[in-house]
Amino acid sequence: MLKIKINGKTYEAEKGEYVLEVCRRNQVLVPTLCHHDGIPGLAVCRLCVVEVNEGSGNKVVASCVYPLGRDCEVLTESEKIKGIRKTILLMLKTMAPEGDRLASLCQIYGVEENERFTAASPVKGISQERRLASSCVLCGLCAQACAALGTCAISTVGRGVGKKVSTPYDEPSADCIGCGSCAAVCPTKAIECTEAKGQRFIWSRKFTLLRCAICGKAFATEEEYAWALKKAAVSEIDGEAPLCDTCRKKRSADVFAAAFGERVG
Repeated sequence: MLKIKINGKTYEAEKGEYVLEVCRRNQVLVPTLCHHDGIPGLAVCRLCVVEVNEGSGNKVVASCVYPLGRDCEVLTESEKIKGIRKTILLMLKTMAPEGDRLASLCQIYGVEENERFTAASPVKGISQERRLASSCVLCGLCAQACAALGTCAISTVGRGVGKKVSTPYDEPSADCIGCGSCAAVCPTKAIECTEAKGQRFIWSRKFTLLRCAICGKAFATEEEYAWALKKAAVSEIDGEAPLCDTCRKKRSADVFAAAFGERVG
């Protein structure tokens, strides 16, 4: 085990652990936008920068992708780090003026308007394109989540100031299954996913929601359910109507209990 001192307090860590993991495990606040526990570190937003001293002086690193190799000291809120974060937040706020979480972080770190950057005009409207233009910070989490599922319905396209997240050719993607994973991991809520009257709307497409045969709750789109069956290499599950995760787990528990003579209650 390694000894890592964070803001003056000593903690233990395993060799190879990322600095951010150790900080979070010990309730040390390090802000992030592009980090998600289920997706490998992207180190895109750079908000998680910290100072690390492993014996040869302090250096600024992205804590989400910096593995520990020896005993060290970490500073997460030094004046230098605060200054760097304020600059990063100001640039991100300029790029995505409508992001609520970004606005909250700016308030925490005392970020104010600065003539160094020209703030983008807030983009109002309900279309997905306008929503992305005003809230997306190009962290890449949505595209990574989509790729991890194997659908690859969205990706970052273009470069420079024209870079954005989109479906192929900005048209409704035939590969999208309407699962909403991209919207779930988006840190600024830039991707709109709404449900109404048994339908889900996302990426300019309308999906019909399946309802659980037991509880009646809408739990997945028809395309999402078919995708899950395909990944499981079966044509149907137990030859029965679709069930939500909660009811499926309860039914499995009941079957298990009955098989072993346990009382279900």
